[in-house]
Amino acid sequence: MMKITPKQAARVNRLVKELCANYDSTGNCILLDDGEAHRCVQLISIYGIYCNYFKDAVLPSDRELYEQIKKINKLK
Repeated sequence: MMKITPKQAARVNRLVKELCANYDSTGNCILLDDGEAHRCVQLISIYGIYCNYFKDAVLPSDRELYEQIKKINKLK
């Protein structure tokens, strides 16, 4: 898990809705679908990044936000 601030969470949510290939328009995550709809973890998380797909595939598209989050979490 990577820590984020509530302000950063708003930007994360925008990225999920605009760029995540696993997000559907009802707010669910296709990747978590096991026959039942599951809410997108990132849309309900305001203090951390829990989705590895988002962290690896979507977050780097917002370079500024990505660098901020890496700095908070002391990552290189």
